[in-house]
Amino acid sequence: MTSEAFKRIERGLLEAIAFAQGEDTGAIVHHIEVPTPDVRAIRARTGLSQADFARSIGVKKATLLNWEHNRRTPDGPARVLLALIDKEPGIVQRVLV
Repeated sequence: MTSEAFKRIERGLLEAIAFAQGEDTGAIVHHIEVPTPDVRAIRARTGLSQADFARSIGVKKATLLNWEHNRRTPDGPARVLLALIDKEPGIVQRVLV
């Protein structure tokens, strides 16, 4: 690694620390609101069975059932993935197949 690359990385890390401590660093921050998904409706728009849909997004069918029956709520990456599928129902098949 060149010394210039190291200096840029170091500057970035120091800026990230300052930002995390509440300092105004001039950093541009994007806040994205990910809606609470209606998992049953999202799956229905894909035309997939529960088993196929669960498999396509990498979760167990039991997890999907818990989401569809509102016993649990997807969070983190699953919530983002469901938001993408809600906007474009065929995205998983198109991108990963």
